[in-house]
Amino acid sequence: MKRFLLHCSIPIVWCLFVCSGHGKDDFLPYDSSVTTQCLEEPWGPLYRGGIISNPDFNLGISGWTAFGQGAIEPRLSKTGNKFIVARYRTQPRDSFSQKLQIVEGNLYAFSVAVVFGTDDGGFERGGHTLASHGCWSLIKGGIRANYSGSIELLFETADTSIEIWADSVSLQPFTKQEWISQQDLSIQKNRKRTVRFRVANQNGTGLEGVKLSIKHVRSDFPFGCGMNQHILESQAYQKWFTSRFPVTTFTNQMKWYSTEKQQGLENYTIADAMVKFAKEHSISIRGHNIFWDDPKYQPDWVKTLSVDELKAATEHRINSIVTRYAGDLIHWDCVNENLHFRFFEDRLGENVTGEFFSETHRLDPEPVIFMNEFNTLEFAGDEVVGPVNFKRKIEEILSFLGNDRLMAGIGLQGHFGIGHPNLVFMRAGLDILATAGLPIWLTEVSVGRDTDQNQQAQHLEDVLREAYAHPAVQGIVMFSGPAAAGFNETTLTDMDFNNTPNGDVIDKLISEWRSDIQGAETDSEGLFDVALFSGEYEVTVTHPHADKSSAPSRIQVPGVEVRNKGPLHLLVMD
Repeated sequence: MKRFLLHCSIPIVWCLFVCSGHGKDDFLPYDSSVTTQCLEEPWGPLYRGGIISNPDFNLGISGWTAFGQGAIEPRLSKTGNKFIVARYRTQPRDSFSQKLQIVEGNLYAFSVAVVFGTDDGGFERGGHTLASHGCWSLIKGGIRANYSGSIELLFETADTSIEIWADSVSLQPFTKQEWISQQDLSIQKNRKRTVRFRVANQNGTGLEGVKLSIKHVRSDFPFGCGMNQHILESQAYQKWFTSRFPVTTFTNQMKWYSTEKQQGLENYTIADAMVKFAKEHSISIRGHNIFWDDPKYQPDWVKTLSVDELKAATEHRINSIVTRYAGDLIHWDCVNENLHFRFFEDRLGENVTGEFFSETHRLDPEPVIFMNEFNTLEFAGDEVVGPVNFKRKIEEILSFLGNDRLMAGIGLQGHFGIGHPNLVFMRAGLDILATAGLPIWLTEVSVGRDTDQNQQAQHLEDVLREAYAHPAVQGIVMFSGPAAAGFNETTLTDMDFNNTPNGDVIDKLISEWRSDIQGAETDSEGLFDVALFSGEYEVTVTHPHADKSSAPSRIQVPGVEVRNKGPLHLLVMD
């Protein structure tokens, strides 16, 4: 029997697991409820605890057993709330546990820092959090079951001097079809708007049988792709890219080690040419990046600088690149991997990241300024960059003097490894990060290179759909592209720009997330109702008895009323 371990780096834990019902049409809706605040009392268990026995401990510790060498006991709060406690702990996994059955392929959503035991004795984590002493904290995460059978659910915290308290535990599976249905419902609700078209003659009478052609011109949701210098020399690459993507991030060409390989000898030639190309084709650019905290990726000369020299070098760097591209970019990745690494903070002080954000905003006030990290959504075992830690770090940056006036963003790289992506942990992480109220982008999406190309393509589609369906995500950029441009992991085309299975997924989603409608007709009152993806559309109306078609009208969805000039009058109502 495998063990399913909840990992907690905290003295008091509230465990919450999310669940589903049964069947295609009667499944329980996913509950995105989450809080990062401390609570005097925990919420009740979602979905009545799902498959957890005695989830709220109203029956004492019935259904729960001690795990390891500690002891467990029921307790009662001052307000009468019942919960469970593990005490006398000598090992991190001394806690309480419950035996459960899982089904392969199901997705299990929950809300505690967790680890799933494997046959070889290893552990796969499904979530984690930090909590303050004396209050209840929600932990949310999830896994996809990779086998059917028994598991044992338990809790862990490294600090054996503290007790573990838990309450309101809930766990129940979503089938893959239920999960997809939840995505579809969210897309319908958050990415589309119902629009009513009314066509009338000059005296205002609605006209029946008017044909409408609705052409999707531009999407409000930016779905883009990384770009490298090969685009400057390949017309095939240019044609492939410009026909698909309205936003880009340069893979390496703006990074410090590319623009100033030797101190004082800056060279922006390639980056300048790529900016020029993107602007000529109305492609929005994310500036990536000003600083990268990983010591390995500093220019060699930077690594040897004294503190005073480094301070001067960073001041020159930020002034040089930000002023050069001020007004040209929609975003700046101000600091890259600032949770995993501390190259600049260790040398220049804890506040230096806040200073970088402040100076970037002063030099270029319009772009959203991002902190960019990996593994926040991809890998539940990386506690350092978990959603709660990410939120806490970006809030610390914004607490720096004056930074409350700038617009910051949450950049989640999205480099998923080989195998099924943990969509439940991904969704829970987005739920948590959404509480920050900041723009969230997946900035560098890729999936591990699987020997089965079709399987890799399915994993890519799963990740992109999950991100697109979440209402807090405002854009997606992939770090992938054609083989001819050197992309060798999540490759989208072969050397001749023919689609790989990954490329087929991208083209399918681009088409799916558009609303092109031909042959629609107005009813007896001159009305036609349709749900459209938010964006810009070109609408042409034609009446069989009119002398000519109306001139095309541009509308914005959601948008204001738009009337066209001509023999037919088009009124668009959101």
